[in-house]
Amino acid sequence: MNGIQSTDFHFHPSQQVYHGKVRDVYTLGDRMIMVATDRISAFDHILPRAIPYKGQVLNQMAAYFLEATRDIVPNWMEACPDPNVMVGKKCDPQRVEMVIRGYLAGHAWRTYQSGERMLCGVAMPEGMQESDAFPEPIITPATKADEGHDEDISREDLLQRGLVAPDHYETMEAYTRALFARGSAMAREQGLILVDTKYEFGIHEGKVILIDEIHTPDSSRYYYLEGYEERQRRGEHQKQLSKEFVREWLMDHGFQGKEGQRMPEMPDAFVQEISDRYIHLYELMTGTVFEKANYASVLNRIQNNVDDYLANA
Repeated sequence: MNGIQSTDFHFHPSQQVYHGKVRDVYTLGDRMIMVATDRISAFDHILPRAIPYKGQVLNQMAAYFLEATRDIVPNWMEACPDPNVMVGKKCDPQRVEMVIRGYLAGHAWRTYQSGERMLCGVAMPEGMQESDAFPEPIITPATKADEGHDEDISREDLLQRGLVAPDHYETMEAYTRALFARGSAMAREQGLILVDTKYEFGIHEGKVILIDEIHTPDSSRYYYLEGYEERQRRGEHQKQLSKEFVREWLMDHGFQGKEGQRMPEMPDAFVQEISDRYIHLYELMTGTVFEKANYASVLNRIQNNVDDYLANA
């Protein structure tokens, strides 16, 4: 079965459309319709094959966590008229991703291995090994690029460049820490560790609100809690549920998104493995069984569901 690789919906004659790496965003006046496709990206490249049910996993998991954190941080979500669709408030997006790291992993670990001890203006302690917990979570922002690579940036630089207003940044930082604390607690209840994640914010009616996705496999890294301490003592790799295994597969096949490198072909078995892992994480994190939506005429399904919602909203 093929996943949703692209969309071309017509929800309203005056709609505006933005095609992101994973989501296609249709803007109608003061409302945004975000369609989670089955595209998957790594190293800032969209991979050539879509992953069945990935978009549904991302959309429904994002909705689950947005609802579960609404009491501590206001967000943009209003409704989910289709398993792959979220409708919400149109905002002025802040061009910064608020990355927060509780453990030394991924990009931070690769930076650490290179000998660097500063990341986005934040000092990382000496003597750490991969997957060790930081004394306290660190925030390492990144600029949000429309194309190409997002770039690490320090708090001081982003304020100096005027990317975010100082008062808005203070709010974003406070929200980031509160969300990470809530997400970490929810993960532990399900036998997982929230290792690192990123949040995006927008301005709506002069106030900072949470937008986009939250605590999904695309935006977050999770470890299994059981056996974590023992694996650390032995110096073993941690068992994880995230998109990192896709990056590792690409690196093993000679691709890191660098110029001149050729994107490897993804075999059917690996596409199925990715789909299964996304579904597994959804079930772990929510404690509910994932119900696969009907993929027969999936694009027609989405069009009809959103049309019905807009007609009755």
